[in-house]
Amino acid sequence: MSRQIELRVHDLKQWAYCPRVVFYNYVMPVDAQPTYKMRHGHSAEEAFDRLEKRRRLSEFGLKDGTRRFHYWCASEKLGLSGKLDLLIESDSGLFPVDFKETEQTVHRNHIMQLCGYALLLEERFERKVERGFVFLIPRDEVVPVELTEERKEEARAALDSMRNSIQQQRTPEPTDMVARCTDCEYRNYCADVF
Repeated sequence: MSRQIELRVHDLKQWAYCPRVVFYNYVMPVDAQPTYKMRHGHSAEEAFDRLEKRRRLSEFGLKDGTRRFHYWCASEKLGLSGKLDLLIESDSGLFPVDFKETEQTVHRNHIMQLCGYALLLEERFERKVERGFVFLIPRDEVVPVELTEERKEEARAALDSMRNSIQQQRTPEPTDMVARCTDCEYRNYCADVF
């Protein structure tokens, strides 16, 4: 039996955004040009970490809990790993929190990433993870996200699709939202889009 391809939770987000990003990372590692949003996002998250430590749990709708910043989780069974921005452990549940440097709202790719963390946390703690949060940094807004079994199943299916694409070295179709391609760090490699 061949060894399972190890993936990162971040790959789930990328796959939902545009599957080609994952392909370029694993099959055709190329020098991607970091975008402004990528560079700005890292510095904003560092500043936010300092401020978040003073935030009250009530802003997440929770009465109690312990915060663990930059929580590393991995699963050999899932072949998945990642560093969660924030894990809130509470008597009422486990809550993954992902910080996003965006003025927009929560999108499917953000939910997919939270589901990846939920799968890892469920295995690690042997507890259901039914809700997470996306913190939209510029808007200073906490957005609750229901992590349903259907959404988690979609994340599992995405892991299978990623592995198939990588193993077969098959270039996936690009995103159907071409506007995303304008700021993509891999745009120079998608001649069929431009």
